[in-house]
Amino acid sequence: MTRRIVRTISQLTAVTLFAFLVIFFLDRNFRLLPNAVHEYMPQHHHGLVITDIRIAQCSRINLFSSCKLDPEVWHRVEKNLYLDKSWVSKAYVHVQRKKEEELTAEDKVIVGVTVSRLDPSTGSKGQAYEKWESRSAGLWVLRSSKPTASDSKKAVTAVDVLFGDDAVEARDGWQLQNTPVILTAGSDIPSAHITVRQGSQVEPLKPQPRVNDNGKFKIMQLADIHLSTGVGHCRDAVPDEYEGGACMADFRTLDFVSKLLDEEKPDLVVLSGDQVNGDTAPDAQSAIFKYAQLLIKHKVPYVSIFGNHDDEGTLPRPNQMALIEQLPYSLSVAGPDDIDGVGNYYIEVLAQGTSKHSALTVYMLDSHSYSPDERQYSGYDWIKKNQIDWFRQTSEGLKKKHKEYTHIHMDIAFIHIPLPEYREADSPFVGEWREVVTAPKFNSGFRDALVEQGVVMVSCGHDHANEYCMLSSNKETKRPELWMCYGGGGGFGGYGGYGGYVRRARFFDIDMNEARITTYKRLEYGDTTSHIDPQIIVDGGSVLPPKERT
Repeated sequence: MTRRIVRTISQLTAVTLFAFLVIFFLDRNFRLLPNAVHEYMPQHHHGLVITDIRIAQCSRINLFSSCKLDPEVWHRVEKNLYLDKSWVSKAYVHVQRKKEEELTAEDKVIVGVTVSRLDPSTGSKGQAYEKWESRSAGLWVLRSSKPTASDSKKAVTAVDVLFGDDAVEARDGWQLQNTPVILTAGSDIPSAHITVRQGSQVEPLKPQPRVNDNGKFKIMQLADIHLSTGVGHCRDAVPDEYEGGACMADFRTLDFVSKLLDEEKPDLVVLSGDQVNGDTAPDAQSAIFKYAQLLIKHKVPYVSIFGNHDDEGTLPRPNQMALIEQLPYSLSVAGPDDIDGVGNYYIEVLAQGTSKHSALTVYMLDSHSYSPDERQYSGYDWIKKNQIDWFRQTSEGLKKKHKEYTHIHMDIAFIHIPLPEYREADSPFVGEWREVVTAPKFNSGFRDALVEQGVVMVSCGHDHANEYCMLSSNKETKRPELWMCYGGGGGFGGYGGYGGYVRRARFFDIDMNEARITTYKRLEYGDTTSHIDPQIIVDGGSVLPPKERT
């Protein structure tokens, strides 16, 4: 009896699976199912498909000229293809989009997009049978009226614009058109490139940071890389040329970062603010994608916070973070909505093997930008009380779980603008102090909160030419309590100077076997192979004073 039941269940399962596969195949190829059923099939795009694309161009000086198509029919990508740099012209990409179930027999779905001066149908072999439709500015679209076109992996489901001859795409499933849109723009306006997503949105890969099997974990801090829309212009470069030609800031910065990624092989990259150079980045997204694509290519997880220049363009912090959160390998998050700033969060680095226990906690806090009270506290902003309260509560809440780790758990933190304590000249430091510390004039007490919660190291950026680590000790007992480091400016789009400052990056080599943190820097020019100012700042989980100089 039991065998008969098992046999019957097996037969029913096989028949059901066969029937599903037949229905799946027929619906994929002939679209037989009604919309109410079809939308639950695996091939269905749960979103919108693009049925047409247009570029609307207009005059800035003609009051009767408009770049807006009928909003009931067209959705405008809110990026002026001239980046508001042309005195006379504007242009915007518009898309016509529909939900799959709203498509009619007359609708066509875009399955191909290209930019060319020539008809793609007369180009590559195999495209002669395809009917490409011309749009303005060299844009061509390939549309299909097949009932199954909206389910195709070629179906265009989103359209965007990126800028610059060095533009790259960082999102999974997106393809950037290398040929720019053909406009009558001046040479000083970054070229505009159409980028499209084909098929469904891909869930980005988010690797869990974990200590390596040898007990080691390396963090690379990139401070103030100041990327632009387009290649950028070098400031105070040493030397003021690159590989025998002109110094183009972003190429040189990213070459330097790529070299360090190859040689140092960090397990985590911390971007500590001013990734985007606001003045020269009218499209912050294009700048962000340049560093992201490089880190994704190297398969390195990364976290980021904002500096005072990141949001000086047209894209506010919340919008930038929403974009960054969706990128592969990005572990950045906006953090709580009910406290000041965007990007107050932490990540856990798990112990080696398959352990679920945290070995290292990395706190990231938004230090904002300019003072909200210039009259009383001119200069730069400070970490607010509600952020400090959040940090304390979060840290206290994690302590019980952290005690489950069989070794010594450690906490570290990153901010952009230095704390006021960074300018205490009587404190010992290792590295170069070249410029005035531009910390906030109001001290909100974050240094004391870090010490209270057992954080052993905090590192910042902001002052590019400062690249020291300073020991902060208890005023009464003189006991070492916290190392406060600078990353050192790494980008050629930001200032250098101060007697020939050489761009650099800081590393934190963490040995969880000994609860030890060693830090050093790597240079872009000159002695490019040595570890500069290597020092053990934490040993046995305790802050270690610097060795006496001989």
